[in-house]
Amino acid sequence: MQQVGIRQSQIQGNTMSDEQDFGTIVSSSHLVSELSSELSEFEYGLTIANNSFQRWMLHCSSSSGVEGLTPLDVLVVHHINHRERPKKVSDICFILNQEDTHTIAYSVRKLVGQGMIKGSKQGKETFYRTTEQGQNFCRKYREVREACLVESLTALSLSNEEIGEVAKALRTLSGIYDQASRAAASL
Repeated sequence: MQQVGIRQSQIQGNTMSDEQDFGTIVSSSHLVSELSSELSEFEYGLTIANNSFQRWMLHCSSSSGVEGLTPLDVLVVHHINHRERPKKVSDICFILNQEDTHTIAYSVRKLVGQGMIKGSKQGKETFYRTTEQGQNFCRKYREVREACLVESLTALSLSNEEIGEVAKALRTLSGIYDQASRAAASL
């Protein structure tokens, strides 16, 4: 993606003056709406934040002693470890807002093969929980996260409460994107 700086005057077709405004940064200037240039800026920020988060998960996993996990694998093992309750594949899909059960099922099989989780049948369903190896990975991941990421947050001028508000806003916006995707699918 090419990073493109634009100004509101560019969106409205006005010519640029000698003074440049690089406040709005987007990856796809052709998607910038006259109604909300900020939405394009948000989407670009979300894209690079997501890519950074995924890269972080890979490096944190590696530093935790486990190689070869994908970002989805990391999310799955942490969710299965969450509150020490066994989870079904459908539960994992629901919590991670993942429609494609095949990708979650593949990740689960991979984590079983690596000895990080194990399944047990209960009726027709298989429930998964972390093994001791998976629990150790989650503990080590947390230690690396605390040392490398949480301590870095002190450099931000955001309080923990403000970070919580951003998290709530992201969850709300995910619902709006879900609704918009349903609308687009019905066109």
